[in-house]
Order: sequence, then C-alpha cells, then structure tokens
Amino acid sequence: MTSRTDEALGYEQARDELIEVVRRLEAGGTTLEESLALWERGEELARVCRRWLEGARARLDAALAEEEETEGAGDE
Repeated sequence: MTSRTDEALGYEQARDELIEVVRRLEAGGTTLEESLALWERGEELARVCRRWLEGARARLDAALAEEEETEGAGDE
C-alpha cells in the first residue's frame, strides 16, 4: 500500500531515496527489523518509480501516435 506522501513524490525523489535504501541494505549492519522496514520502503519506492515510468511511456506513446496520425493525414 502506498501512502499519500509517496503519491506526492516525484520520480527523481523516489529514485534517490530508493538508491539510499539499497545502499543501506547492501552495507548491512542493520537489525532484521530494520532490514525488513528498509525492504518494504524500497518496494513502495519502486512502485512509485514504476508508476512514473509507465505514465511517461503512455505519454510518449500518445505523442508518437498523434505524430503518425498527423503525418498520415498529410499524405492524402
């Protein structure tokens, strides 16, 4: 489940926080409880990033489709 705060995160903010979470997990030295909390946060941040990227892909696809329609109409 994603919190309202996560919904307001921009892609770059979520990506940067996710990088920090991964760095902390890889460094080790955390308790099991801390590691689990970091893992869960990382999963939430990954979902935020995925939504941003899917939205960007949809916008790009729409722009390309519009361009093709414009070019196709000019050929007639």
